[in-house]
Amino acid sequence: MSAMTPAERVEAAYDRIRSVDRPEIWIHLRPRDEVLAEAAAVDPALPLAGLVAAVKDNIDVAGLPTTAAAPTYAYLPGADAPAVARLRAAGAVVLGKTNLDQFATGLVGTRSPYGAVRNAWDPARISGGSSSGSAVAVALGIADIALGTDTAGSGRVPAALNGIVGVKPTKGLVPVTGVVPACYSLDCVTVFARDLRLARTAAEIVEGPDAADPLSRTGTQLPPPPARPRVAVPAPHHLEGMADGWRTAFHSAVARLAATGVEITEADITPLLEAAELLYGGAFVAERYAAVGGHLEKHRDLIGTRLDATVASIVLAGRERTAAEWAADTARLAALGASGRAALDGCAALLTPTTTWHPTLAEVAADPVGANARMGRFTNFANLLDHASLAVPAGCVDGLPFGVMLTGPAFSDRALAVLAERLANPGVDLFVVGAHLTGQPLNAHLVQAGGTLVGPVRTAGGYRLHALATEPPKPGLVRAVGAGPGSGGRAGVEGEIWRLPAAGFGTFTAAVPPPMTIGTVELADGRQVSGFLVEPYAVEGTPDITRFGGWRAYLAST
Repeated sequence: MSAMTPAERVEAAYDRIRSVDRPEIWIHLRPRDEVLAEAAAVDPALPLAGLVAAVKDNIDVAGLPTTAAAPTYAYLPGADAPAVARLRAAGAVVLGKTNLDQFATGLVGTRSPYGAVRNAWDPARISGGSSSGSAVAVALGIADIALGTDTAGSGRVPAALNGIVGVKPTKGLVPVTGVVPACYSLDCVTVFARDLRLARTAAEIVEGPDAADPLSRTGTQLPPPPARPRVAVPAPHHLEGMADGWRTAFHSAVARLAATGVEITEADITPLLEAAELLYGGAFVAERYAAVGGHLEKHRDLIGTRLDATVASIVLAGRERTAAEWAADTARLAALGASGRAALDGCAALLTPTTTWHPTLAEVAADPVGANARMGRFTNFANLLDHASLAVPAGCVDGLPFGVMLTGPAFSDRALAVLAERLANPGVDLFVVGAHLTGQPLNAHLVQAGGTLVGPVRTAGGYRLHALATEPPKPGLVRAVGAGPGSGGRAGVEGEIWRLPAAGFGTFTAAVPPPMTIGTVELADGRQVSGFLVEPYAVEGTPDITRFGGWRAYLAST
């Protein structure tokens, strides 16, 4: 996928590491010569050949210590975690292990004895966490792909704060074998990239069950969104308390999505936000104690030095939770999940800001718990309620990245990516006049290409419509001889405008068979758009059906 050879890309990565001078990104960086030797052996035909990857240091990479940002916890794994092995098998070369909030407990990126990871855009601000080093390595152009983990938002918040894409898959799609657990039943391995398509490609490469992870699973991906999908956004009161300018930025993102043909509806997401509070405020925090509480108990004398005090206080508090509390919270979570599904009924996804603010390092140091708590308003519920989620850039506010997030039910991963393409690329308008119209036999081809219906339109005057002898039946649109731009005369021919992402437009138009062509069509309102036309030779001797005004009216007459 890279224009460079694997060795050239590795050289460029190490040059970039030197030039950006961000040592806090890394806990273990592999020697340059070792990585170059590995790159030299990569098959250039592999899908990720020529790309370099970084791996969060709670995920095993054979031959490198796994610390979870706790030097007291370090061990040397003998094998790659499945996610790492699958990236390598696809041609990616691993540079090293990245810094994180210790034991993946935090959304700020500052809770590490290896140092606070500074933001890629503004070193006075936080990177976001817990997958801090992985996100910044990608944002700074050191790595093309990085693996993180996400329990409360750790694969999405740092993506938003650094202006990149963060894929949080459906739980279990990527096995957590070889991952230090935060909350084993909720943890997800996530993917960062600067490009949505690369992020999704890597995410699909690392998918697949593993026998050593009994919670890993496969499932049938939900179908692509319908022609005019409905997307929910939070009711206004859920957006209170966000950073200055962020509500305006979010409303702009909503407007951009609506302009692609998406129907926007406000939803009361109170049940989802109440579920989010259970992640740390309920008994589920006991799972964090089950994961690493014993280690913290054994090394209490190191809390405040090599073991982060804030992380320790959160994890050790989990010991006090009872089985009765767990049972009650499980029942409450089920009820909140049902209410949340009802609030989003009929919607392809929920669109929210990814987080609520972007504090400085000093602001987090002054209030470590409170500052962190503000970060997870829209992320904390996803894994508790078995949702897929995808964080994408959505512009800047005051020179810093602003990001939004699409969240949907389990196995909506690919459907969310189709929606996200509309934000990443507003798309190309296409005029259709016959068998691709809504309800006609070839309309599914538009939908499969990611198209959405914008609405009915008419051409300018001077176009002629002919019935072609094809299977399935379709018309051919031609401009009459001498009818140039601005032609007057009879009312134009009826059709529809569909909007496709650029990639979908390219794929779709490449498959258009002759004598059909895609050319420029003038609409009655003066706009010029891409649209279906036909080679003039193909209409010789065919019925002129222009008088019917459109293909549907002609079909009704026959």
